[in-house]
Amino acid sequence: MKALILVGGFGTRLRPLTLSFPKPLVDFANKPMILHQIEALKAIGVNEVVLAINYQPEVMLNFLKDFETKLGIKITCSQETEPLGTAGPLALARDKLVDESGEPFFVLNSDVISEYPFKQMIEFHKSHGGEASIMVTKVDEPSKYGVIVMEESTGQVERFVEKPKLFVGNKINAGIYLLNPSTLDRIELRPTSIEKEVFPQIAAEKKLFAMVLPGFWMDIGQPKDYITGLRLYLDSLRKNSPSKLTTGSHIVGNVLVDESAKIGEGCLIGPDVAIGPGCVIECGVRLSRCTVMRGVRVKKHACISSSIIGWHSTVGQWARVENMTILGEDVHVCDEIYSNGGVVLPHKEIKSSILKPEIVM
Repeated sequence: MKALILVGGFGTRLRPLTLSFPKPLVDFANKPMILHQIEALKAIGVNEVVLAINYQPEVMLNFLKDFETKLGIKITCSQETEPLGTAGPLALARDKLVDESGEPFFVLNSDVISEYPFKQMIEFHKSHGGEASIMVTKVDEPSKYGVIVMEESTGQVERFVEKPKLFVGNKINAGIYLLNPSTLDRIELRPTSIEKEVFPQIAAEKKLFAMVLPGFWMDIGQPKDYITGLRLYLDSLRKNSPSKLTTGSHIVGNVLVDESAKIGEGCLIGPDVAIGPGCVIECGVRLSRCTVMRGVRVKKHACISSSIIGWHSTVGQWARVENMTILGEDVHVCDEIYSNGGVVLPHKEIKSSILKPEIVM
């Protein structure tokens, strides 16, 4: 089987992290976002992944070469010269996706994190005999999304309602599809939307079916949702593989710590924290609801909450970093500094406090 991951563009919503790496390579729970998807695809027998990308393909491919051999899966790029929306890339990658087997292929949005129930999805797809299957997830605020109205018992999709003003349902497109090769005959090589142009056409022919995603779901393409996604992901680890989480007297709730990280005496860490490889957390540090990426040093008695600390940054002694502060790569926060929602671009030294949310160039 094959899979196409829609990587797309510049990842502007996750800047300043995406100024250093293409978005799919930004770490989430101590590994690049896209690796969560590739590992789950490999586990159910996908042997080739195509990345639809319009920016920095060489960076992506160089990085993923290591994983090709480690995971034993073929990874190739299909590069757009102009942005082709969410359906155009499928037409562009047609030759990579279709072979004589006639097997269906997966399509994923690269920002989506979940338990990836691909195996159940294949069974569902075979059972309904339609042309396309989409995963849907239930949300509390459906008005922010495209809502899918479906026949509950069979899962047959009746229609799509984009950002509904009135309540029509609470199931939204989760960005995970399983499509028969015949779907590609409906897509022209031009900028086009799978949600607005292709799926409604298949639904009109009663060949589109939706499966409700078991477990959690989050689109982690922006900082607030990234932090929420981390909480949901760690919750899911607690249920499914609790041995991966760190335990100890200094740990509260779900915490993921890379084995090469060092943690000093008298710290209190958690809930919902990920600490990456090579990090040094000195004595008396307090961390909660945050991600500390590879090579970061947090000095004595600093306090970090609801924030993302980018690669190789430093947070000084007695500093306080909170309220969706995002530090890009190699940012140095001096001792006793306060950051309230600062968004700091890479390679910057912060010598005075950031008292209200702002971007620091």
